[in-house]
Amino acid sequence: MPSNDFKLAVLVSGRGSNLQAIIDSIERGDLNARVSVVLSNIADATALKRAEKHEIEAVFVDPTSCADKAAFDRRMIEILKARSVDLVCLAGYMRILGNKVLQAFPGRIINIHPSLLPAFPGLNPQKQAIEYGVKISGCTVHFVDDGIDTGPVILQATVPVYETDNEESLAQRILDQEHLLYPRAIQLITEDKLDLNGRIVTQK
Repeated sequence: MPSNDFKLAVLVSGRGSNLQAIIDSIERGDLNARVSVVLSNIADATALKRAEKHEIEAVFVDPTSCADKAAFDRRMIEILKARSVDLVCLAGYMRILGNKVLQAFPGRIINIHPSLLPAFPGLNPQKQAIEYGVKISGCTVHFVDDGIDTGPVILQATVPVYETDNEESLAQRILDQEHLLYPRAIQLITEDKLDLNGRIVTQK
């Protein structure tokens, strides 16, 4: 598939540093894809401004304008389908996707999480890691299923946890690895180099 024909949608809720890493990888020529649309459930998300700076369509979908979660999900599906996206990338998106969204894009939604899943899913994983006393943490790119950070693992990267770490210092060290790992995982998908057998993801 020609590089600029592989269309990404990036779903965001915050500052969008992983979105920026994806954009930078594309602009360097390391990632053969293009971001067709950036969607956010937060009107003033910095990530939307990042998208606009790079002349990428930035769309705020207001949850309060939808009658319920199902209506919000239908609106998201409508936007994504209209842009014929090949892959949906969650990047700090702080809403749980409904089953209708998962069914609309089977095997085509991925997420990055700042822990070595299945350890420390959900919120505040860096804080969880420090409080548990682990010596190694990291980040995980995984396919999204109907659980919370429970989908099949695509790639992982590790970082040491130091005795002097707090939540913020560990989060930054992990984030540096996220910015490298997420574009790599997306590139594998653009090149059709992944096989999924049950929970097991292997590279072709």
